[in-house]
Amino acid sequence: MKKKLLVPILLAMTFAGGTLIAGCGGAPAANKPADKAAESGKPAASAKPVKLDIIETGSGLPSPDQDIIKQELDKALGTDLNLTVYASGDDYKNQLNVRMSSANFPDLFAVDRQQLKQFTDQGLLLDLTPYLDKLKPVQDFIGADSLKKGMLNGKTYAIAKSPQVPYNTYWIRQDWLDKLNLKVPTTPEEMLEVAKAFTEKDPDGNGKKDTYGLTGGKLGAFDTIFGAYGVGMDGGTPTVYVKDNKVVNSLYDPGMKDALAFIQKMIASGSVDPELLANSGLQHQQKAIKGQAGIVYLDWPNVTKDQFVEQIKAVNPNAKWVQVDALKGPGGKYASAYDIGKAAALYAVPKSLEKNPEKLQKVIDLLNYVSSKDGSLLVQYGVKGKHFNLDGSKVVPTDLMGKEGGYFWLYQFAGRPEMEYLTVKFGPQAKYMEYASKQPHIDGLAGFVDMPNGYNAADATRYIEEEFSKFIYGKRPLSEYDSFLKTLEGSMNYKAYLDAADKRIKELGYVK
Repeated sequence: MKKKLLVPILLAMTFAGGTLIAGCGGAPAANKPADKAAESGKPAASAKPVKLDIIETGSGLPSPDQDIIKQELDKALGTDLNLTVYASGDDYKNQLNVRMSSANFPDLFAVDRQQLKQFTDQGLLLDLTPYLDKLKPVQDFIGADSLKKGMLNGKTYAIAKSPQVPYNTYWIRQDWLDKLNLKVPTTPEEMLEVAKAFTEKDPDGNGKKDTYGLTGGKLGAFDTIFGAYGVGMDGGTPTVYVKDNKVVNSLYDPGMKDALAFIQKMIASGSVDPELLANSGLQHQQKAIKGQAGIVYLDWPNVTKDQFVEQIKAVNPNAKWVQVDALKGPGGKYASAYDIGKAAALYAVPKSLEKNPEKLQKVIDLLNYVSSKDGSLLVQYGVKGKHFNLDGSKVVPTDLMGKEGGYFWLYQFAGRPEMEYLTVKFGPQAKYMEYASKQPHIDGLAGFVDMPNGYNAADATRYIEEEFSKFIYGKRPLSEYDSFLKTLEGSMNYKAYLDAADKRIKELGYVK
């Protein structure tokens, strides 16, 4: 299993946003080929602005008259961009389904992998394969691996954003370690001992037994424990990876039972947040900030951004959180699995647009432009000379970027050079993001796999979570683990998913 350094985001927490095509310019004539200027991301002007209707998830978009990015893109491309964002993912899916079913198609829109397959099967998406030559700037920007993420049956139906980077690590209270004369844990066993000490030895010195060792977001709190046993889990969810040149599903990894047994031991010790599986949103973050837990599995922005640093200091000015390296265990040293097949976003174009070549060309122009040097700088940092300046090739942000740039990511339809971007936007946090991104990870590949017909992923996921809860809380003996797998394969039709994953990963060449 290889340790691969991935370079991809930010939650919009967080960090995200991404989409489809950018900038072949050129005249909008239906059959005029893209010229040199277009291919470089510099489209030719159009006499009358072409309106493009774009929808995605997000928040914070200002009104058009206050939207400097829209205005600059319109000026560069000869467009009238009408971007609509939905804060709720469920709301967005509902709105998109209504529009697709009523043939009121947006010109560019975000889809997840399931929607990509659904709309492709319904014949609603434009096959972008014949247009890839025109989309050369996009291809160069996102890379060959990202291009695969938008493919179905050998054809490209969506443009994936450029790759992101891992954000999560364990964080631990260094001041608590110092008080108890302990060191940062390096193995699962040391992690357990520290967690027990944080629970039993009054690390905050208030004379009360009101702290515990570990908290996190549900099963994801144990990602690094699984990693120490060589098992790839991604946010507490099983994934698919290659091990010894074979496709392996987390549930069938030889290290899984031992990992579950160790986690069961941790929970039985009383050192784990008793409400762990009930934690939702950022409840685990708040518990850590309030001093209720001394170890938390969390992304760096939700610990080190200024507002959270202030919250931490308000509770205890002496609190000091530090990142923990991946734990070394019997299966190796991995922080978690990180899904290199999962796109930060996928952007699709409706098939109906092939009947409107002028508008289709403008969509291509847009995607190519935000993939070009000037266009990418615009959608990352704003207007040069206003929101940022260049010192050679180094981007130097102005105060105005911080004040006005909170929504710029909504226009990053092809993504961004992740580490460069994060370093500029979050300079004081650079060392934390670099630490997280350089952790050893198992390359998860589940993002490449489409759900086969007859397989209900939601039901299977729910069953896995329920049974895992029973295993780690001692309510079901691990001797019944194989029986759990048989039920999953049979009643839940998980065998169909296993077969689909094996076939897909081999097709993509990850097994030699």
